[in-house]
Amino acid sequence: MRKIDRLFDIIQMLRAANRPLTAGEIAGRLEVSKRTVYRDIAVLQAARIPLEGAAGLGYVLRSGYDMPPIGFDPDEAQAAKLGLELVARTGDHGLTRAARRALDKLPLCRGDPILIAMPQGAAFEQFDALPQVRRAIQLERKIHIYYTSGEGRSTERVIWPLIILFYPETPMLVAWCELRQALRHFRFDRLRCAKTLADQFEGQGVRLRCIWTAQGQDQMT
Repeated sequence: MRKIDRLFDIIQMLRAANRPLTAGEIAGRLEVSKRTVYRDIAVLQAARIPLEGAAGLGYVLRSGYDMPPIGFDPDEAQAAKLGLELVARTGDHGLTRAARRALDKLPLCRGDPILIAMPQGAAFEQFDALPQVRRAIQLERKIHIYYTSGEGRSTERVIWPLIILFYPETPMLVAWCELRQALRHFRFDRLRCAKTLADQFEGQGVRLRCIWTAQGQDQMT
């Protein structure tokens, strides 16, 4: 994370908090060391950001300080809040952290909630491969997988990951399968092992996603 992004996130955390936050709490959310947080706090204070507190006691942002407003009307802010709460339950650790940071930047969503995404029984299982696969899609990198079919057959494949679909029972990956030479769907709860390869399918992702959309397929592998 860039330093400027980290400084902005610290301000947003303190704006959203209803109590002092310790350097340890801030460091945990940003996944950095407490020493880094202390340095960042010093930078913000030197820039005349009204932070109050001390090491070991916690930090607060003095009342009345605000950042430039985000241009959402109340309905847009509520829609964004609900969507981000749902994103935070996808089972992707990286997206969960990003959604929580984004929620801290929606001031219209704090206070008395009127729309709540209920967590009971709705959160996806935490699949370790989700962030890896999402990154491979972004970089258009091939993935080597071991996959178990619904009949219990285990296969080894190289796939080109294209889209992650979040169904209620499990996330599903749309990919081009080199073994079958066709587009296929792979359930994350049957994906036993995934390794991102150096080989790329650069420039093919958009074309294959268009084909999948045109076919309107919804089959499972």
